[in-house]
Amino acid sequence: MKNRTIFFFVLLVSAAAAASAQKGIDTQTQKIKDESNKTTARPTDVNRTFDWGKGKTPVRERLANPYKLNSRRDVLIENIREVLKEKRLIVDEQSSRPGDGIIVTQPFLFGKGPVITQSELRRYGVLEFTDTAWSKAQYSLTIEVQPIDGIQNNVSVTAKVEGRAGNGLTSEWVTVPSSGLAEEEFLVKLVEAVTGKVMDAPTIVND
Repeated sequence: MKNRTIFFFVLLVSAAAAASAQKGIDTQTQKIKDESNKTTARPTDVNRTFDWGKGKTPVRERLANPYKLNSRRDVLIENIREVLKEKRLIVDEQSSRPGDGIIVTQPFLFGKGPVITQSELRRYGVLEFTDTAWSKAQYSLTIEVQPIDGIQNNVSVTAKVEGRAGNGLTSEWVTVPSSGLAEEEFLVKLVEAVTGKVMDAPTIVND
């Protein structure tokens, strides 16, 4: 009887020890699973989001041409002369009629050499034939001030863009359609001079 009691006691202790050991294994296994979950829960490049819309430079539309300005015509003519001088554009006095509000400039050379000329002509003009060999590029401006009333005037600007084209034997000045950039650059400076407002430079996108 005593031996049987001892046998059951030993059996009970063994079972308790086994249960305790099994519980420890389960706890350790759960800890490993938790660590694994933490590892897989870390943010990855796939889960990150990127906002490409913020921080972009806003692009304004080009100024109206003609552009309305509040100024007496004689004062406006002087402002036009000052802006042309600042841009190193020389007034063609023979072709200009300041009394009628018309100012014409002499041709301004803005490109020289095959590489630079081709690149600049693409900015200031519209090239219909890309295989033409260009050696020089120039433009001249015709600015007309049209009075609306005593203190308001419309200022229109027209650019004549030309490229010196040649085939190795002869060369000549060829007029190409203006892209509007030369007119825009002048109007921006004129508006700044008259109003004191600094205009943002436009971004030109070629289709």
